[in-house]
Amino acid sequence: MLRRSNTTALLLFAFCAAPLAMAQQPGVGAVAINTAAAQPAAGPKNPHNPPRRVFAEGVLTNIPLDLRSEETFTGPEPILEILKGAQGLDWTPETLPETRTLKAMAEQVIYRRNIWGLDFSFKPIRMIEVDVPQPTGKMQRKTLWYLVFRVRNMGNPLEATATTFETGDTLYEAVQASGSTAPIRFFPRFVLESSDQKKEYLDRLVPVAMEPIAAREMGGTPLYDTVSISRFDMPVSSEEVDNGVWGVAIWEDIDPDTDYFSIYVDGLTNAYRWTDKPENVDPMKIGAHREYQTKTLKLNFWRPGDRYNEHEDEIRFGVQGQVDYEWVYR
Repeated sequence: MLRRSNTTALLLFAFCAAPLAMAQQPGVGAVAINTAAAQPAAGPKNPHNPPRRVFAEGVLTNIPLDLRSEETFTGPEPILEILKGAQGLDWTPETLPETRTLKAMAEQVIYRRNIWGLDFSFKPIRMIEVDVPQPTGKMQRKTLWYLVFRVRNMGNPLEATATTFETGDTLYEAVQASGSTAPIRFFPRFVLESSDQKKEYLDRLVPVAMEPIAAREMGGTPLYDTVSISRFDMPVSSEEVDNGVWGVAIWEDIDPDTDYFSIYVDGLTNAYRWTDKPENVDPMKIGAHREYQTKTLKLNFWRPGDRYNEHEDEIRFGVQGQVDYEWVYR
């Protein structure tokens, strides 16, 4: 029998919180929910902002989706909060098999979830000079690096489906739901990492740069920044209907000596993984021992230039001896 009230609480948490954990994206899930609750009403039903010009072939680089069946589940994993915090787990049942005890079930738990991904395309990295307001109230002329991109919800998530046989056994399979019409919200984070200078730069919001970049790249169609693009649901696109949304990531104060760099794009999928540190388990702090990593797109670039004559034409996508892009967990 369960003899302590905290044991009962842990058991209830295990069965009630697990579906929520499977449905949410870790790390940003709670933030996304709180942010959505605090946001004003959703934006336009179709936020598609197509460019007013036709791009030449090869200008836009597309990164195909990479959804994998092994990303739809995690485990078997132990629920360490129960195994270390519950009392009276070591007992021998008389009317049930030992595999049906709480201890046995908590030792082998499989977490299942559906996985979605966004189609990502981008134009070459470019530079622009603008006068940026400073904390002193004065304007400073700066060279900004920026990446214009398009994201599309193609409506083909991977779903973990279950088939139960007459024997009582259940088989789980990852099936692509090509007819899905569920909208997706894009909560991006763009990080530029200079591998030779050992520096990282998070993208910035630079309102004074948005209009000149849109005029140059889109023929005047407004672009979304990396915050405003997360304020609405992204409808499904198809081969016949393009509901893609265009945005821009901007960086400032990039070290002009940078020759090799990568751009990490987070938020394109809800795939994730975690690692547990048993030594940090605290039964009263659920999940405090767990570290999450999200699946992130890494784009590699090479810039054979120097600090004295920065020019966008020197930036090449891809690095000799390395892949042009890859999906990593970080």
